[in-house]
Amino acid sequence: MAVAALVLGLAACGDKEIAPVVAPVDPVFAAEQQQWRQQRYTELNAPDGWTSLVGLHWLEHKAHYIGSGPGSGIRLAVGPDKLGMVARDGNSVTFTPERGVPMTVEGEPVTGRIRFFSDRDATPTKIAFDDGRGQLSLIHRGERFALRVKHADAATRTGFTGLTYWDGGPAWKVTARFVPHPAGKRLSIVDITGLTTEMVNPGALEFEKDGTPYRLEALGEPGGELFVIFGDRTSGHGSYPAGRYLDLPAPDASGQVVIDFNHAYNPPCAFTPFATCPLTPPENRLDLRVEAGEKVYHPPQGGT
Repeated sequence: MAVAALVLGLAACGDKEIAPVVAPVDPVFAAEQQQWRQQRYTELNAPDGWTSLVGLHWLEHKAHYIGSGPGSGIRLAVGPDKLGMVARDGNSVTFTPERGVPMTVEGEPVTGRIRFFSDRDATPTKIAFDDGRGQLSLIHRGERFALRVKHADAATRTGFTGLTYWDGGPAWKVTARFVPHPAGKRLSIVDITGLTTEMVNPGALEFEKDGTPYRLEALGEPGGELFVIFGDRTSGHGSYPAGRYLDLPAPDASGQVVIDFNHAYNPPCAFTPFATCPLTPPENRLDLRVEAGEKVYHPPQGGT
């Protein structure tokens, strides 16, 4: 009874947009799923979460003046008329702030030119503006760089309609056998911009569902946590057309990995046009209806 009450409490205390676990399943399992859904919602709709994206601007020249004003080479959707200048020299990018415009990095004021580290670097630079509501960062894709802009007041965030889920259930939590690949193997992954990236492919996951064998190629560093991009018979028919993602633990000592399809989630591109999502590789298109995890997102009427 106490566990059942916890499940009901989790469903009631969170935002109303979080769909409760409604299937008549083990209450401990239901509570775990509800906790995962709450965390997913919180991260997605955070002030700097994926729903806060308002712009993606590729650096086509050696230097760009940026801001929301008409005189800016890169016109931002939000923020001050003049924010500063971004300059690139090979793979080195710098940012020079507009004089008198308040902004910070890690809480410290930016008063002069700084090195602008990208998401490929150990410590990416995040420039906060508009009293911390806005954020400017740098992404590195292939040979190209782009500015990623977030804002807590983004319409995609303030109008976020919430997440819906397939009923799923414990039957969609399966144990797979990890089959390692030879060291150095990579898998070609195409993203939504058309760029192909060779990603580390340490092994495959083999499992059975209702007596039928299936196989998924995994991404990640050998011995570490795994990432899977997959499509299935619900893709475009109830779930996001381009596929869904799974974050999985590293294989255990016996080479097993638990795949919980109830935790399948939509890529950022389901919520914003300003993301660069990797797409499902041909190897990971399952001839199976995975009726578990997130369903397709429906933005507000007239939204993105």
